Amino acid sequence: MNILVINAGSSSIKYQLLAIDSDERLCQGIMERIGTTDAHLHHQWRDPQGKQQTLRQTTAITNHHQALERISHLLQDNSSINDLQEIAAIGHRVVHGGERFRQPVLIDHQVISAIRALEPLAPLHNPANLIGIEVCQQLFPGLPQAAVFDTAFHQSMPPQAYRYALPESLYLRHHVRRYGFHGTSHQYVAQQAAAWLKRPLSELRLISLHLGNGASAAAIEGGCCIDTSMGLTPLEGLMMGTRCGDLDPAILFYLLRTTGISPVELEALLNRESGLKGICSVSDMRDVLSLADDGDVQARLALSMFCYRIRKYIGAYFAALGGADAVIFTAGIGENAPRVRQLCCQNLAPLGISIDEEKNRAQPPGIFAIHQDDAAVRLLVIPTDEELAIARQVRSLISNRFSDHLV
Repeated sequence: MNILVINAGSSSIKYQLLAIDSDERLCQGIMERIGTTDAHLHHQWRDPQGKQQTLRQTTAITNHHQALERISHLLQDNSSINDLQEIAAIGHRVVHGGERFRQPVLIDHQVISAIRALEPLAPLHNPANLIGIEVCQQLFPGLPQAAVFDTAFHQSMPPQAYRYALPESLYLRHHVRRYGFHGTSHQYVAQQAAAWLKRPLSELRLISLHLGNGASAAAIEGGCCIDTSMGLTPLEGLMMGTRCGDLDPAILFYLLRTTGISPVELEALLNRESGLKGICSVSDMRDVLSLADDGDVQARLALSMFCYRIRKYIGAYFAALGGADAVIFTAGIGENAPRVRQLCCQNLAPLGISIDEEKNRAQPPGIFAIHQDDAAVRLLVIPTDEELAIARQVRSLISNRFSDHLV
């Protein structure tokens, strides 16, 4: 079964075509700067001889419809399929599913209306996700399409974890609560951890750390999320590349009174000018580490702040879970920054968390362990694969209902 995964942003579209029965990527790519005369396309596929091929183009792309038309041609000409009929379904990443969507769903008019109604909760993401869905419905009429929600995995949180200490009316009327994000990633690496540990997921207590430009932590008990660091929006929680993370809300009122900044400007400051960038002027952890190695004081502070906050969440979730069988590092920083992992595990020996420096620096491919042999808590580095996770969920959703599309 071949499944196309689409992740549509406001000016970009990421895509992968997967032969889900073998977990093989037939092609993948990204179209960026949609709506400009110099949109960038980066497309990769394997030729019939199995050799990796890459296509890069810069061209005028007016809108998402034109971008997806171009992508659909590439799927036929530069992948391992001969015809679009070999695609069984399309899976769309949708950021916010609110309280309604706890599982992936087949897309119909009611689902589209519900996603649109959630736009106030994710004004930067859900409208773009919807554009991708609606254009794909035009370009691939009759093909089953499914929505997979970033928030769905966190819908298992109990009320004491997802409610804020605000008047009840704000929850009932305006849906103000913690929703959490990166759910597809947290769920995927939890499943991978159970397989690697050779233990049922239902028996495990896991702390998952998705550390990229956006970062979040999740406490997972028996395969279900019981708490997560992001909140109503992806701004809460850990310090990130350009987002501030946890913040005293009174700071916002103080800044509005004393600086003359507008609410729109303040929102942009918290989302795009804070985090690592706010402390040391760069948002990429690779640049932060390089500057820190060169003795840059602000970069060293940014690195310390980033890892200190993660340590605090590990401790908090250790308490929430009543212990932990494993801590998982994933995403760009979690998978590729040994120094960050080392700093995140400092002073946690009383919890049974002890890192092995040699294992941590080794960086082998795939899943690998970085804990000391006698440590009570396993420390695992697990590459995330949100596209594969989405494709698997779509396959599960459609396999019994659309068997005629199997290829």
